[in-house]
Amino acid sequence: MASSSSSDKVAVEPVEYRDPTLLLPTTSPSSIGDLPKEDEQAEPFDHKLDRRVRWKLDLFILPLMSSVYFFATMGKSDLANAKIAGLSEELNLSPGDYSNAATVFLVATIVFQLPGTLLIKRIQPNRQFSGAMITWGFLTAMTILVSNAGGLLGLRFLIGGAESFVQGGVFYLSFWYQYSEYATRGAIVSSMSTIAGAFNGLIAYAITKNLDGANGWRAWKWIFLIEGVVPIGFAFVVLALLPSHPTQLRWGFSEAEKAHIMKRSARAHNTAEPHVKFTQIWKIMYDLHFWLFILISCGGNFCQSSLSNFLPDIIAGFGYDDVNAQLFTTIVYVCGCVGIIFFSRLADKTNARGMITAISTVGAVVGYAILIWVTNRDVRFFATCLVAFSIFPNTVLQITWAAMSFVGYTRRGSMLAFINIFPHLFAISGNQAYQDPPYYSVGNSAALGMTIMMFVCSLILRWYLGFLNAKKKANQFSPQAAEMREKSLEEIGDHHPDFFYTL
Repeated sequence: MASSSSSDKVAVEPVEYRDPTLLLPTTSPSSIGDLPKEDEQAEPFDHKLDRRVRWKLDLFILPLMSSVYFFATMGKSDLANAKIAGLSEELNLSPGDYSNAATVFLVATIVFQLPGTLLIKRIQPNRQFSGAMITWGFLTAMTILVSNAGGLLGLRFLIGGAESFVQGGVFYLSFWYQYSEYATRGAIVSSMSTIAGAFNGLIAYAITKNLDGANGWRAWKWIFLIEGVVPIGFAFVVLALLPSHPTQLRWGFSEAEKAHIMKRSARAHNTAEPHVKFTQIWKIMYDLHFWLFILISCGGNFCQSSLSNFLPDIIAGFGYDDVNAQLFTTIVYVCGCVGIIFFSRLADKTNARGMITAISTVGAVVGYAILIWVTNRDVRFFATCLVAFSIFPNTVLQITWAAMSFVGYTRRGSMLAFINIFPHLFAISGNQAYQDPPYYSVGNSAALGMTIMMFVCSLILRWYLGFLNAKKKANQFSPQAAEMREKSLEEIGDHHPDFFYTL
């Protein structure tokens, strides 16, 4: 092994990596201890400037991205509310027809997820997100014209394809936020999925109660019309106001603030490379930690998708009438929102990503066990709230942890695309598993198995990333490490010898 002297360190480091802060994965003590210490700060850190920049980014980016996710989730979950608002009766849908309609949405997401994520810089985020909103809004409004199951399946496929072009929103956040801020911001955006679900329940409740039969339409048509028109209007706000990339800020920030944003982006291992390196897309599949992340995400998507698509029906199965079932879904989604914010904030504060991800699944294990073996209506409703509190945080926890663990534009973007593609295959199976109302014993048993798998894989992944960190530390000054330092971050990503994983 080469000498570990200070001179040896400088000799093997090209200019791009002389500032260790560019390779600092987090502010955790375990990570800081793994990095060289000399010349760690070239200039004093301006905390006031950093706070001002962070406040401005939150003001410019979070409300707009949260709105995009809000409308996307409404477009995804409105089918569940429409089902018990007259859709099934009027179109003569069988349980299998409804499951297929929910499934083709996911199939479209799988097909278009990779280009929808990797083309963000090429298309520009404001154009891509606003274009997707206009497309799915128009298609959702056109659902009022369908008259059979085949027409519904075709439209749901197209809507799912359009919505896949906003699923790279968490990837977009990584352009702007450092790791210690990432999960909390991701939680704010992702919590829109639960808020939108709750809002959908309130809208469906009001429409079913007041508009069912108005203009000769059943309530389900009003649901699709209203929830299709609104995102079309807001798309133009996103197009006009959403900043695309730290290198392309045009207004609202001083030159000093723009320079500071660029430094922040570099600390989060972002590169200015806008082009996709196709060879990098498939290389991530050679890494064991890629598959552990995928398994965690697969379990989470199985549970979350089935819960979202069948929640009104599940609650109606407890014995509530259809109108009150719409209202009670709101309570479940509020529990999910609280869980997202709570666990994500805890992850940012403690930086114990693996442990928090594992702990968050415990409530779901308990909740699904209750749903399988208990028949009391009130206890089952409590268990459903507990499941939502534990399952909905999984998406933001594992996506933000994965974004910290895969660096380089193509490598990180591909990971965040695949972490949606593979799990959606499990989400499809989740939709197909829930076909035995009112107790849905088969679906809940499968979901229980998934949550146990998520718990175990989270702990294994934490151990494995620690093993990789120890291996890098032991080989810091080897000839192989010196050779790898000659390559760019875009070429080798998180395999760089000076990058250490967050545990």
